[in-house]
Amino acid sequence: MSAVLTSPVTSPGELLSIDRADFDAHFGRAPFRVRHQLADHPLFALPRLLELARALPPEQVEYNAGNVPVNLRPDLTPHTGLSVEETIERIENCQSWLVLKNVERDAEYGALLAACLARVEEMGHPDATQIDHREAFVFVSSPGSVTPYHVDPEWNFLLQVRGRKRIDVFPADDRALLSEEELERFYSGAHRNLVFEDQFQVKARPFDLAPGEGAHVPVTAPHWVQNGPDVSVSFSITFQTRSSERRGAIYRVNHWLRQRGLRPAPVGASAWRDRLKWATFRALRRLRRVVG
Repeated sequence: MSAVLTSPVTSPGELLSIDRADFDAHFGRAPFRVRHQLADHPLFALPRLLELARALPPEQVEYNAGNVPVNLRPDLTPHTGLSVEETIERIENCQSWLVLKNVERDAEYGALLAACLARVEEMGHPDATQIDHREAFVFVSSPGSVTPYHVDPEWNFLLQVRGRKRIDVFPADDRALLSEEELERFYSGAHRNLVFEDQFQVKARPFDLAPGEGAHVPVTAPHWVQNGPDVSVSFSITFQTRSSERRGAIYRVNHWLRQRGLRPAPVGASAWRDRLKWATFRALRRLRRVVG
C-alpha cells in the first residue's frame, strides 16, 4: 500500500493534489497515490453520465459483464444483453462494467481534463513535458466488478469519484511479467488484456481507493481492478508525450522486424538502434501521408 501523503503540493480549490517527492521520484516509473476534489462533482452524477453516454458515438462506449476473472481472453468477454442506457440505470445490480471513452470531446469534461493536466504540467518533471493526445475516460461499474489484467499505452492518473475500488499495479519494466514480444504485439494492435498467472500477484502494489483518492499508473504497467461493495465511478486522465510515442513506435518497428525472422534489440538496449528505428518509422509515416 502506498504511504499517506506527507507534503502535498496544493492550493485552495485545487482539483488535483500531488506530492512533490512522489512525483519527482516515481512519475512514469512506479505507481504512487494522489488526491483530488472531484468526489462531489456534478459531471459524475449518473443522470449526467447517462446524458453523456447517449451523446457519444457507439465506438466510444464499451460495456460488458463485470463478474469476470482477472485472467480473461478478450474473445470470451461476456455481455449482459442490456443497452447502454439500461446498464447505467441499473448499474447497482446488473453486474456490469462500462467505460465512456474520449469524454474530453464534450466541452465540460474537456475543461475538467485540462484543469487536471495543468496541475501535472506545473510539476515540471522532464517526462511530463510536451504533453500530447490528452484523453479522458469515465468508468462506471457495478459492485464487485473486475477489470481484467491488462496494459494501457498512456500515462494515467486514475481518480476515484464514487464508491471504492482496489487497483493492483505491477512493475512496467519486469520482463517476467510483460515480455518484449508482448509489448511489440500490443503496440501493433493486439488487445490490451494479458495472460495473468497466480505467481505474478506477489509483485503487485495495491492501492485501495476511496472517493477523493487516486493513483498514477505508468505507461504499460500491468494492472487489474476489483470494485468494492458499492457502485464505482472513476475518472481517468491520460496523455502521451513525445517520449512515450517514440517508445511505442520503436516497439512497432521491432514487431515488424521479428515477423520477418529477425531478433531486434529490446527498446532501450541500444541508443543508436532506437534512433534509427524512430527515424525509419517517421519517414515511413510521412511517406504514407503523402501517398494516402
